Amino acid sequence: MDNPWSDLERPPLRAAALRAALVGPDGWSRLDVVASTGSTNADLVAEEHAPHGAVLVADHQAAGRGRLGRTWSAPPRSSLAVSVLLRPQRPVEDWALLPLVTGVAVVDALEGLGVRARLKWPNDVLVEGPDRPGKLCGILAEARPDRVVLGAGLNVSLRADELPVETATSLLLAGARSYDRDTVLRRYLRALRVRVDRWAAGESPLAAYRAVSATIGADVRAHLPDGSALEGRAVDVDDDGRLLVEGSGGARTRLAAADVVHLRPR
Repeated sequence: MDNPWSDLERPPLRAAALRAALVGPDGWSRLDVVASTGSTNADLVAEEHAPHGAVLVADHQAAGRGRLGRTWSAPPRSSLAVSVLLRPQRPVEDWALLPLVTGVAVVDALEGLGVRARLKWPNDVLVEGPDRPGKLCGILAEARPDRVVLGAGLNVSLRADELPVETATSLLLAGARSYDRDTVLRRYLRALRVRVDRWAAGESPLAAYRAVSATIGADVRAHLPDGSALEGRAVDVDDDGRLLVEGSGGARTRLAAADVVHLRPR
């Protein structure tokens, strides 16, 4: 049986200390830490009566999911799998911006750890710089009529031989000031609280998103849900968070869902 203290470099999350620091009037309503689960997002989505601001974190996520049905996994206690349930008062059509809000919050948190990150539309957090560049975090939002769950999977202490793909990275490899998961989680949840509160008060996240976007201004190939592909330059995101891609003839296409690849400059 796996002992959570068998790898002293990867201790379990300290649930009581995290609750004391993050739950309260200016924070979150509830914070639960589980040793292992299939998916923190799936667990919270299924919890119909969970309160606004409920947080679920797993020391190990065995069946994490990304966009387009992709799986996401990592060795126990090497990453953060965290989901937050919101019951927004804003109109449902405004909820489409919440993945962007979440991405900006991740960038905010990483900045405090000395890691410069940018956002690849729609849901990837990328590390740039001289250390180990690559994808550090993925974001998945899942909505129901009365609630939305914002999930983030962040690589913390993965070593190079543990990365799921060559294009991934971790805080350890990117040279972060700290890769203690408690510290990283606190920074992220505090940053997310600030960004969500601003959005709830009517503030648009688009200026902040554009400032840290790695996609806007890049030549891209967008693989669309119907199997077709579109190439062009990503010129902006619209008020609903859709990506605007300008083709060679100047026509612009708005993308609500696509798998975007950044093309190397010609």
